Amino acid sequence: MSDDLQLDAFDPAAAPLALTATGDLERLTDVTVELAVEVGRTFMTLGDALSLGPGSVVTLERLADKPVDLLINGRPIARGEVVVIDEQFGLRLTEVIGAVPAATPAGDPDPHALPEAA
Repeated sequence: MSDDLQLDAFDPAAAPLALTATGDLERLTDVTVELAVEVGRTFMTLGDALSLGPGSVVTLERLADKPVDLLINGRPIARGEVVVIDEQFGLRLTEVIGAVPAATPAGDPDPHALPEAA
């Protein structure tokens, strides 16, 4: 291996990711993403998790009368109510979550960031 190999530093500002509603975003409409509904979460010790078995009940932090989250690839995009449609679960959307800008290292909001999961 040669010791004189030099690599240029990556400059993200030199190649920004910019998607427009009518331009580049249109090319992504056929991309398959994972859509999931999150009913709730909880925390427990690894020991408690390993002791779970058939018949165990796990209490979630979300109250039963609160809307559930609709996630795309693990990021929340909407909230809604669980419904039953011909013996299958469905989701009636009650709120579409607007993108809340995340802070960049400089402290400026990132216009492409999605809200963090709650």
